[in-house]
Amino acid sequence: MPICIYNLCLLGWGNVNRTFVQLLKKKDAELRARDIGWRIAGVASRRLGWIANPEGLDPKALLAGQLPAGNAGNVRDWLRAAHADVLFEATSLHPQSGQPAIDHIRAALSTGAHAITANKGPIVHGYQKLRDLAASYGLRFLFESTVMDGVPIFSLFRETLPGLRLQGFHGVLNSTTNIILTGMEHGLSYESSLKQAQDAGIAETDPSHDIEGWDSAVKVAALATVLFEQPVPLADVERQGISELTGKAVREARAAGTPYKLVCRARRGKEGVTARVRPEKVSLSDPLAHVSGSSSIIYFETDIFPGLAITEVDPGVYATAYGMLADFVRAVS
Repeated sequence: MPICIYNLCLLGWGNVNRTFVQLLKKKDAELRARDIGWRIAGVASRRLGWIANPEGLDPKALLAGQLPAGNAGNVRDWLRAAHADVLFEATSLHPQSGQPAIDHIRAALSTGAHAITANKGPIVHGYQKLRDLAASYGLRFLFESTVMDGVPIFSLFRETLPGLRLQGFHGVLNSTTNIILTGMEHGLSYESSLKQAQDAGIAETDPSHDIEGWDSAVKVAALATVLFEQPVPLADVERQGISELTGKAVREARAAGTPYKLVCRARRGKEGVTARVRPEKVSLSDPLAHVSGSSSIIYFETDIFPGLAITEVDPGVYATAYGMLADFVRAVS
């Protein structure tokens, strides 16, 4: 069977898509063993403009910063000019609207390309419509990298656990707050712990999105919307961050065997789905208590498995990119 070559378009040229290109090169032999070939036919960002070449752009040159001038006027023209088969959407998150990522994904699907995103906004604000639009064109809309990097959470329930009924989940899903709390437990001030997370490249220069629980709330809303198959608006997620916790309170809680974690929870009930994010003291018998640093954990409660946990330990730079790679394989296989 001949190898099928897919034209890939990368929207956003930050760490995620640059690392994804590195991973494509690294895993090229494994992809070809599945009869999957690829070329980078388009790269776009606010700074670069819309760069398209259906014959392929040189990945090595792209990674070295040697990018040609943009030659398309908007996202639809760009996708058509590149003869796109798959869009990889990795623009900045806009938690309150999911735009413009939703429009980017809609444009890809309507021009005949599978859409893969690392952006949580479209899941929270447009999942059902984008899912149905993809199905109407016989295409895939996939988003495994949006929560816990490339860990197969969404595909676990969609493809591996048919007929299972999810009743609830809880977990620790934000690396920045976890690093800060771990540092405070070891005697660092809040400011020193935050700087540690920033120096590690995990916390943003403005960390308020993480500290105040917005990142965790968006992840809870995305997970609940997809896994419970019921829209959970971001406004319905009760949210409290860690900014009011003192070092003294954090260390006393750890000494008492009930360390603080920023815990995400959602549960299906008779009146719908309830969801929240807030600091909680957890017992040392709880798996959440032992997740420190940049690690994450999610714990599912189902009608068959009373407890099913997935832990991601200190994810590296390729973790998010791998989720996109795995979605690429799923989309074209």
